[in-house]
Amino acid sequence: MTEEIIVSFKQVEKKYEEESVLKDITFELEKGKFYTLLGPSGCGKSTILNIIAGFTEPSEGLVNLNGENAAKTPSEKRKVNTVFQDYALFPNMNVFDNVAFGLKMKKINKKETVEKVKTALRLVRLTGYEKREISEMSGGQKQRVAIARAIVNEPDVLLLDEPLSALDLKLRTEMQYELRELQRRLGITFLFVTHDQEEALAMSDEIMVMKDGEIIQTGTPIDIYDEPINRYVADFIGESNIVEGRMVSDYQVSFAGKSFVCVDGGMNPNEKVDVVIRPEDLTLTDATLGQIQITVETQLFRGVHYEIVGHDLDANEWMIHSTRKSEPGKVVGLQFHPEDIHIMRLGETEEAFDERIEQYASVADAVEKGGGVDG
Repeated sequence: MTEEIIVSFKQVEKKYEEESVLKDITFELEKGKFYTLLGPSGCGKSTILNIIAGFTEPSEGLVNLNGENAAKTPSEKRKVNTVFQDYALFPNMNVFDNVAFGLKMKKINKKETVEKVKTALRLVRLTGYEKREISEMSGGQKQRVAIARAIVNEPDVLLLDEPLSALDLKLRTEMQYELRELQRRLGITFLFVTHDQEEALAMSDEIMVMKDGEIIQTGTPIDIYDEPINRYVADFIGESNIVEGRMVSDYQVSFAGKSFVCVDGGMNPNEKVDVVIRPEDLTLTDATLGQIQITVETQLFRGVHYEIVGHDLDANEWMIHSTRKSEPGKVVGLQFHPEDIHIMRLGETEEAFDERIEQYASVADAVEKGGGVDG
């Protein structure tokens, strides 16, 4: 069954005078999925939201909403609503009037407005707060009011522009669960903007990683985390050990002065590559048992694990997340499996990366099932 495309961008660019804010942006958003634009401040995330909402127009390219050219639809006619970082609530109105504002602007009759507002407040768990003043609401409650005001209009797409950034850590985590569950209950498309990789990984069906006005990599949270396309993505998505390496041959890579079996192929013999191993994929062991030996420099207790940092003989820095303790100055060993080694080809495009990963995915499956790699 073909998925319904709600939003599509094709080679969209946005310039302000001579500065390019968006460069050749192409993507599609399917109905009923949770998407995240992830990247640092100034990379163009909010500009994409503004184009979808109709607050700004692209300089070049085509934007379609529900299969129609968005240029023909003014912002007030688009079935799109935005939840802003600062909530943008009306302080002189109570909760009910804030949520009902858009319906009143559309001249929806009073009975239907009351029913829709009550439904929206129930969905965000604010039943009984209709007469509460905004000044009496907590940060998390204000966030829920802003979401209720958006969903009461029954949009096809809900745009969320860093809506959790002003909340404390515990409340932000709670709201992540609530937003994800709300999206599943509503069945509408969410496009969430954040610079927080943990939020993106926890909430998304698909993530678009951005840098300097471009989408660098698109994929599921697992795909982005396990197979980053380059050093930028690997660094941005979680903690990473990234070292310089060289492909000896298919399924054989050299780094840290040794050669190791891996599950990647399709590169040239002796080609220079970047090698990624996540800290949680490294097992701390005795120096004589390790595939790599490091000298421990620092150790920090992080609650669920110790964060241990050290260097090997080639001066590569390694971070390990382990439940085992060590101590500065001690020489220890690191163990890992072939599927823990992720190879990033220098300068590889996302299209070429996807083709190579698909081609060699069967090898990774064989390794995980214990079949190993021939040769």
